[in-house]
Amino acid sequence: MRTRTREPQTLGSEGTLDRMARILAARNIDPAAVAELIDDPESFSPLDALSAGLPPRYRGAVADHPQVLAWAHDVAEAAVAPSRGARRQVTTGPSLLMAGVVGAGKTHQAYGAVRRLVQSGVGVRWRATTAADLYADLRPRPGGDSERELAAVSRCPLLIIDDLGAAKASEWVEEVTYRLINRRYNHMLPTLITTNLAIKDLRAYLGDRVASRLAQMTTRVEFEPADRRRHRPAA
Repeated sequence: MRTRTREPQTLGSEGTLDRMARILAARNIDPAAVAELIDDPESFSPLDALSAGLPPRYRGAVADHPQVLAWAHDVAEAAVAPSRGARRQVTTGPSLLMAGVVGAGKTHQAYGAVRRLVQSGVGVRWRATTAADLYADLRPRPGGDSERELAAVSRCPLLIIDDLGAAKASEWVEEVTYRLINRRYNHMLPTLITTNLAIKDLRAYLGDRVASRLAQMTTRVEFEPADRRRHRPAA
């Protein structure tokens, strides 16, 4: 059997920096924001690190919906330290299903909830995706490993799924969604889900198996039927 050896690389070498750049790009993290934290380590904080990974539009997102704040409190309370003296980490907890019209502020509240968790002092490994992007990542393709990607999304301690129900319905979409939701349901992993669909329409879109699990694992949050993007107050 042949083995491959690689020359060791020191931190900051060209190869390492190239790999870091690719990783940051894959996660939509601005390299410039990360560089600022590295150049000024005294200003680094968990909230700074979180902000570097947030989409620019939501870096200042603040959760103020009572049910969203209650969710963040419950998840923080359930956090567990991996060892004595270590910072508590999000492991299991409740989930939210935020339903409302386009522009009601659901995505803003979801990112604000993550910021609230970090501000509470717990550690959280999280991931955010739209449903359409999720299905694109999981669709089998040459050179890709959709099963590995599904496993990674399924076991992420905190997952945001934005715009569930916006992608075109199909048997494949229903199957993949079931596999993802069922794994998170079984392991009680906190999940923030936003949707523009009513629950009855979501059931028709995803099937009874997914809808049943969502009904048990999530608290439903209804947003006012107003598009905040279209009704922003005048400056």
